[in-house]
Amino acid sequence: MTDTRVLVLVGSLRAGSVNRQVAETAVANAPAGVELTVFDGLGAVPFYNEDLDLPGAAVGGADELRAAAAAADALLLVTPEYNGTMPAVLKNAIDWISRPYGAGAVAGKPVAVISVSPSANGAKWAHAEASKAVGIAGGKVVEDVALSIGASHEKFGDKHPSENAEVTAEVVKAVAHLVAATKDLVDA
Repeated sequence: MTDTRVLVLVGSLRAGSVNRQVAETAVANAPAGVELTVFDGLGAVPFYNEDLDLPGAAVGGADELRAAAAAADALLLVTPEYNGTMPAVLKNAIDWISRPYGAGAVAGKPVAVISVSPSANGAKWAHAEASKAVGIAGGKVVEDVALSIGASHEKFGDKHPSENAEVTAEVVKAVAHLVAATKDLVDA
């Protein structure tokens, strides 16, 4: 039985992305009663355009994203850093799930951010920007989750992040904090 559903949005569209692999690590190590699902359709979501976002209008890709976010109890964002900020695909996803303003699919839901980068910085700027954007969009950013994984090329080499016990433990801890925040919100 699933008690908590977490939608995972990955800011890299590349199939072999280390961010995708960290998201897979989270999914594979989900605690009992928690279902994490990576949304695979971010590449099909058109850039947000209010002219497309009309009541009753079908917007391929965006409709699926909104439905997945609405069905989730919480969101986990996993982001690389592109030119000192989060990737456009992740920002676009946040824009779509933030609408309609004040009642979007992310409104009031706990959100955690994990950033991963080959730089020693660990994509901390992207982490901060994603947290800021999703918080403004109405999500409840879980401040206890400040996981930024730097030097990913040296840390992982040609191995999957799940093969690194320290990183796996950090990802498991981040998911546990997100799930706890979800339960705290329900109990409040």
